[in-house]
Amino acid sequence: MNILIPTPLRSYTGQRVVVGSGSTLGAVLADLDRQFPGIRFRMINEQDGMRPHVRFFVNGKQVFDLSQPLRSTDEIVIVQALSGG
Repeated sequence: MNILIPTPLRSYTGQRVVVGSGSTLGAVLADLDRQFPGIRFRMINEQDGMRPHVRFFVNGKQVFDLSQPLRSTDEIVIVQALSGG
């Protein structure tokens, strides 16, 4: 499945869109980390929870659970909020 990578995480992938696989969102993120070591930790905390500044959308709908089932035809968009002063 295609995964749109936000600009702040492209230093890991070097690409705007990457291909990942897995039957759940958590499995896809694990696959991404296998391909691009360290990227998962930027999105998921030590307790396996989604970091508050990251949002995941599957086919345009926001997903709140890493156990969300996915199909190989789904598209995932990762959005990372930026802050500053």
